[in-house]
Amino acid sequence: MQGLPNIIGHESIIEHLQNAIQMNKISHAYIFHGEEGMGKKLLAGAFAKTLQCEERGIIPCNQCTSCMQFNTENHPDIIRVTHEKVSIGVDDIRLQVNGDIYVKPYRSPYKIYMIDDAEKLTESAQNALLKTMEEPPEYAILLLLVNNINSLLQTILSRCVVLNLKPVDKPKLKEFLMTEHKVPDYMADMAADFSGGNVGKAMKYAFSEDFERLKEDVLHILKYIDAMELHEVVSGLKTITGNKGSIEDNIDLMILWYRDVLMLKATNDPDLLLYKNEYQYIKKQANIISYEGLETIIKAMEKAKVRLKANVNVDIAIELMLLTIKENSNG
Repeated sequence: MQGLPNIIGHESIIEHLQNAIQMNKISHAYIFHGEEGMGKKLLAGAFAKTLQCEERGIIPCNQCTSCMQFNTENHPDIIRVTHEKVSIGVDDIRLQVNGDIYVKPYRSPYKIYMIDDAEKLTESAQNALLKTMEEPPEYAILLLLVNNINSLLQTILSRCVVLNLKPVDKPKLKEFLMTEHKVPDYMADMAADFSGGNVGKAMKYAFSEDFERLKEDVLHILKYIDAMELHEVVSGLKTITGNKGSIEDNIDLMILWYRDVLMLKATNDPDLLLYKNEYQYIKKQANIISYEGLETIIKAMEKAKVRLKANVNVDIAIELMLLTIKENSNG
């Protein structure tokens, strides 16, 4: 299924989907599960494109009318479900899926519905979708792309083939950045390190002129937060929220720092650290902060990310996070 560019990793998922195509055992519903940037859209898109390809192979030919229509996002039998509000409501599902699914495909063997951000489906929207899942037309396929699988009802999960996307190995990711995108060695190494195997993040880091500066600003806060006065913490807040587009990246960098602290505390092995150059600061914090304190800090950062996705006040979410970090940084 390598008919689309930039698919790296996920070999077991690709093999599973190709086997399903080859054996003509296609499920009516699939869930592509993984954090933002892992490649859900590419994989689901490659699957949909292959299913509709006129050559009927296990990879899309990229030559037929169907493949060309997919490339221009103009395929009449691949429907991308859209929504205007923060959530995907019951009316979106009724109008774009339930009200359309019993109309036979125009010219393809399947009618495929791609629902991106499926974690935004309201409970009533999921229940409406469930009715279609229970008795789908033979030609219908639902592809749900979800960042947080816990947001889906168990009844939905039980009717889908769940495909969990895993991080890409660092050497493979580094090679991909260097060969396919001509990223310099040192930058590819850093991007692969800090991305955690997330291709989307690695690409963003590799091509971001501000990434190194952002990292240094965040590190300054992390090194000295235990000694900061309250007004300095507020100043740190402005550093993190200064660029709205990079807030989550900044929190991710902070999570990686405290995972380093936890790793060093547990193993005392500096070779396992991501922030190897900051060993002295990480060692100091590993000696001071308890395991419970580190767990509380990491949970506070994860909670801040959830709050940001829920559109709560950014400053309040980050201030609560920083205060929790400060409270737990003195043992």
